[in-house]
Amino acid sequence: MITPEEVKELVIEIRKEHGLPISPFEIDEIRFDEEEEKLFIIAHDRTDKSVIIGSSLVIGKLKEMLGVKLVSVYTKLDLELKRMQLEKSLEFAEEHGLEFLIPIIEAELNFPPRKWPKVPGNREGIVFLTFNAVALLEFAKAFGINAEAYGVRYSFPKLPFNPLDRPWREIFFPNEDFLKRLAKESGTEIVLSEFEFPAKYDDVVMLNPIRFLRIGYFELKYLFGESRPAVFNKHDLLDYVVEMVGEGLMEATDGARIIRWGWKR
Repeated sequence: MITPEEVKELVIEIRKEHGLPISPFEIDEIRFDEEEEKLFIIAHDRTDKSVIIGSSLVIGKLKEMLGVKLVSVYTKLDLELKRMQLEKSLEFAEEHGLEFLIPIIEAELNFPPRKWPKVPGNREGIVFLTFNAVALLEFAKAFGINAEAYGVRYSFPKLPFNPLDRPWREIFFPNEDFLKRLAKESGTEIVLSEFEFPAKYDDVVMLNPIRFLRIGYFELKYLFGESRPAVFNKHDLLDYVVEMVGEGLMEATDGARIIRWGWKR
């Protein structure tokens, strides 16, 4: 059993070895998923988290030394914010007859680690592809939704979807009024996309699974992989990244990397 004290000693050792400053830090809890060989470190606050990650160098070396497949660091605040959102999501699911989502919400309340139950696929829906397109499609599968995919024309040429002539900004900020009309025309009652809210009911259910379950971009990468739009407006990309970082759904380092990628195109 790996203990907080053991991890703390290793972090200090790695930082000394690489000439990094030794700042005080606290580890509140360690959780280890033996089946997946994943270690989860619960740091006390964001300063402690930064010391443990050490610009990815420390956490990378820590993974090697412990012989695990993945090391992730969260703060108590990260998990508390997630719990608060999940409680709201649970209320929404119960209120709007989305019982199929309740087992996943309950599983996320025990995160980390993440252990989702299998949800039978017997409902129809729409996915409108936005920046995290692959993740949205995978969320639909996990939720048991037989989803028809739509998106802005030319946005994700490697993915199968129905192309629509919509503004490029909707690759980051989908238009809920348009998607509500599309859902009604298609005879479906649920739409998944990266809405600026976790969930809303307005004749149809509009759900942003990233906000609904409060799963950050870093986790999405490892769960589903990354996707990148082929066409976009750079300023829309910047707005999106700033919003995600501001909400704590994207690390600033990931945001900077994405902005660099976008500006080079």
